[in-house]
Amino acid sequence: MNIPFRKDAKFCSFFSYSKTLIASFALAILLSVPSLIYAQDSTAAAGGAAAGAAPAGGGDAAKGETLFKNNCAQCHAVTDERVVGPGLKGASGRHDFAWLAKWVRNSQAVIASGDPYAVKIYNEYSKAQMTSFPNLSDDDIKGIFAYVDQAGTAAPAAAGAPAAGGAAAGASSAQGGGPSDLFVIVLVALVVVMLLVLGVLLVIVSLLSKAVSGEPGTAVEKQDFMGRLGNSLKRIASDPAIRSATIWIFVLLVLKATLDGAYSVGVQQGYAPKQPISFSHKLHAGEYKIDCNYCHTGVNRGKSAHIPSANICMNCHGVIKKESPEIQKIYTSIENNQPIEWVRVHNLPDLAYFNHAQHVNVGGLECQNCHGEVEKMEVIQQRSSLTMGWCIDCHRKTEVNTKDNKYYDKLVQLHAGESKEALKVADIGGLECSKCHY
Repeated sequence: MNIPFRKDAKFCSFFSYSKTLIASFALAILLSVPSLIYAQDSTAAAGGAAAGAAPAGGGDAAKGETLFKNNCAQCHAVTDERVVGPGLKGASGRHDFAWLAKWVRNSQAVIASGDPYAVKIYNEYSKAQMTSFPNLSDDDIKGIFAYVDQAGTAAPAAAGAPAAGGAAAGASSAQGGGPSDLFVIVLVALVVVMLLVLGVLLVIVSLLSKAVSGEPGTAVEKQDFMGRLGNSLKRIASDPAIRSATIWIFVLLVLKATLDGAYSVGVQQGYAPKQPISFSHKLHAGEYKIDCNYCHTGVNRGKSAHIPSANICMNCHGVIKKESPEIQKIYTSIENNQPIEWVRVHNLPDLAYFNHAQHVNVGGLECQNCHGEVEKMEVIQQRSSLTMGWCIDCHRKTEVNTKDNKYYDKLVQLHAGESKEALKVADIGGLECSKCHY
C-alpha cells in the first residue's frame, strides 16, 4: 500500500512525535509505581460487640464499668489475675450481695467481725487495707459486679477466638505497615495491561508512520507481533530525545531522594527502641490513670522531665506483681546498685534549649501536645518530628494564656494597639534565635 505523502509531511512528523510521547508516558508509569504503592492511605475499623452485651446480675453494667475504672481498676482485675488485690472474676458467685456490699463499704469492719474468708484474704495480701467506699449505693455495687461478670466472661471468649482476633490484628498490622496484598496485585495487573496497550499503540503508530511516509511494509507485515514490538522498542531506545528524557527523569528522582534524605537527618519520628524492661504506658498511664508527674518528677520544675528511678517503681511494685520476670529486673537493679539503662526516645540536639517547666507550668501544655497519646502506647515512641520548623509552627499558632497574670498586662496592652488578633507566643519573642539557641 503506497500513499503519496512526503516524508516531511506534518502528518508524518505527528506520528514520530506520538511515539516519543507514548514512550515517555510508559516510562513515567513505570517510575511512579513505587510511589503509588506506598502512597496508599489505610484505615482501620473497630467493632464493639462486647459493648452491646446485656448487663449481668441485675445491675447496670455500663454504669458499673465507669465506677470500676474510677474506683477499683487500680487494685483489681476483672479476671483471675492478681494486681494489688485478688482478681474479681466469679466474686458474685462466691458471696451473696449482702456480704459484697458490706465488704465494699467497709472491709475492715468485716475483718474485725471475724469472717473467715475476709481474714484469710487480709492475711494473704500482707494485711493491706482496702479503701472503703461508704458512698456507693446498692445499685452502684450491683453495677460494678455486673460489669465484672460481663467483662470476665467476655475476655476468655475473645482470647479463645484466634481466627477472628488474629485476622483483625493481621489486617490492622497490614494496613498500618503498608498496602494490602490485594491492592498490590491489582496495581501490578493494571500496569501490565497498560504496558500491553502502549505496546499495541506503538506498533500501530509505527505502521501508520511507515504507511504515511511511503516506506514498504511487506517486511513488517511478515513479522509476528512480538517481533514488531521488539523492533519498536529498539527504535524507541535509540531515539536521542527519549534517552535524554529518561536520563533527566532519573537525575530528578535521585536529586529528590537526596533532598528528602538530607531533610530527614536527625529526625527520629516513629523511633520506638526496645527497652530493658517491658514497660507499658498504655497500662500505667491509660488503664490505671497514673499521672505522668508521678514518675517523671522534673517536668514541673526543671529543664528535663527525668527518667524515673527504680525507687519510684518500687513504690508500687514492692507489693504488686513481685513474681513477674519484668519486675524481677527492677529488684536485680536495686540489689546490684545499678540504674536501669532506659533508652532515651525524645532527644533534642545539644544546640537546642528546651525547658519542660516553662512549657508545662507557664504555657499550660499537656504531655500529649508534644509526645502524642502516650496513654495509648504499649511501646513508647516519638510521634512528633521535634524539628525546628515544628516548634516554630507551634509558637506561631499557640495563644498565650494571659488571664489573671499581671506579668502580661503591659504586653497585652501594647499588642492590642498594633493587632486585633490574640497574643501568640511568636509575639513575645517565641521566634527569636537566642530563645532556643544559646
